[in-house]
Amino acid sequence: MDIEGYVRKHIDDPMVVEKLTERILDFKDVDKNYAKKLAEAVVFEVRNAYSKKMYFLDYYKSGVTMGKFGVGSRGIGDFYVHSKIAEMCGNAVISSRDLDDAGVVKIGDYYISVSIDGIHSRLSEFPFIAGFHVARAAMRDVLVMGAMPVALFSDIHIADDGDVSKIFDHLAGITAVGELADTPLIAGSTLRIGGDMVIGERMTGAVGCVGVSKHITPRKNARKGDAIIMTSGAGGGTIATTAIYYGRHDIVEETINLDFIFAAKALISSEWIKEIHSMSDVTNGGVRGDAQEIAKACGCALYFDTERIRKLVNSRVLKMLDELQIDFLGVSIDSLMIICPERVAESVLETIQSAGVEADVVGWVEKGEGVFSIEGGKIEPLKPKFREAAYTPIKKIVGEEKPEDYREMVKQIDIAFEKAIEKKRKVIERLRRKIPV
Repeated sequence: MDIEGYVRKHIDDPMVVEKLTERILDFKDVDKNYAKKLAEAVVFEVRNAYSKKMYFLDYYKSGVTMGKFGVGSRGIGDFYVHSKIAEMCGNAVISSRDLDDAGVVKIGDYYISVSIDGIHSRLSEFPFIAGFHVARAAMRDVLVMGAMPVALFSDIHIADDGDVSKIFDHLAGITAVGELADTPLIAGSTLRIGGDMVIGERMTGAVGCVGVSKHITPRKNARKGDAIIMTSGAGGGTIATTAIYYGRHDIVEETINLDFIFAAKALISSEWIKEIHSMSDVTNGGVRGDAQEIAKACGCALYFDTERIRKLVNSRVLKMLDELQIDFLGVSIDSLMIICPERVAESVLETIQSAGVEADVVGWVEKGEGVFSIEGGKIEPLKPKFREAAYTPIKKIVGEEKPEDYREMVKQIDIAFEKAIEKKRKVIERLRRKIPV
C-alpha cells in the first residue's frame, strides 16, 4: 500500500491521521502508538511536499491513467505511449524509434546491443520465476539483434515489509539463466519500493543485458519475398502468470526452458547469420502485436499461416489457452521469429533444429502494408487489440476493447508529451549557458 498516495488523496480529511493509522495496522505488526506517529510523519511530509508549486517538481497532469490507457498491456494504447517515448530517444544505430526492444550503438567494428525488461508485475510473490523469466526476456532482446550476450545487470525493489530472502531467490532465477547462457550478472541495485512510504511485500524491478556483434538483425531489415520462420514456444512470464492464477501450476514448469536462447545462439554462431535480415521475439502482445510493429518498421506486409503457428505452441500450454478461451495469437508465447531470404530458409531451419528446437516456416513478406492471417484459405487482417489477450481472471474483467474516449486520451497524452519536451528544453538551455567555453 502506498501510504503517501493515500494521504495525498485524503489530505483535506480532518480524520486522515486516524484513518491512516488503521491502514498501517492492517499491514504492520506494530503498536498503535507507533502507527499513529508514523501516520503523523507521513501527513507532515505530504503537506510540505505538495503544498507549493515549483517548475522542476511539478508536471502536467494529463488525467489519463496508466491502467485506463493500457500502458504495459501490450496493445494499441501501450504501443502509442512507446511511440512517444521513442521520439525522446537520441541518435543511435538502432533505438526505440525503430520499434526494436534492444538499442544499438557502434564502437569501432562492433555493435553494442543493450536491452532492459521489467519483471512481470504478477510474479511478485514468486521471485525465482520472476527472475528467471525477466533475465531470459532481456537476453532475448539482445539475441534477436544478432548479438551474443556478454553481461546482465539487475534492479530489485521490494516494499518495506518484504522478506529479504526474496532478493536471493530472485537472483537465483536470474543467475540460473546467466550461468546456462555463459552470461554473468555483473552489476545492479537493491532498494525498497518507495522507502518508508510503501508498506506491504510487493516486489518489482528489472534486468538488463548487453550484447556484442559485428552484424545486426533489426526489424526494419525485413524485405519483400522473405520467408518468416518461427520456433516452438511455451511462453514466459505471461504464461506462467496465467497458469498460477488459474490454479494450473503444473504448466509453469513448461515455461522453464532456454530453447529460445539455444536456438538464437546456434543461428548467431552459424554462417547463416549474415543472411538473416531480421529476428524478433514473439512477446509484445503475441503475433498480433509484434507482427504489426515489424510491418510498420520494414514498410511491408506480413502474411501468417495461423495453423502452422498453432502447431508450434507447446501442446500443454495451448490446451490451457484453449480451455480458458485465451487467443494464442494475442499473448506472448516466447517464440523466436526469423525473417530471411527464402533460399536460405531450409538451412536456417536445420540450424535451429540442430539445437534441439522445433521450427517451421509460418509465413512470408510481401509488398504493401499491414499484417494478415491465412486460415482455411481465407485471408483476414491480423490486428492487435487495445490490450493483449486477457490472460488472468482480472484481465478478463478489464477487457481488451478500446475505450470510447480513446481519441480524447490521445490528445491529452500528446499535450503531456509536449509539456515534458518543453521542460527538457528549458533545463538544457539553462545548463548550456553555464558550460564554460
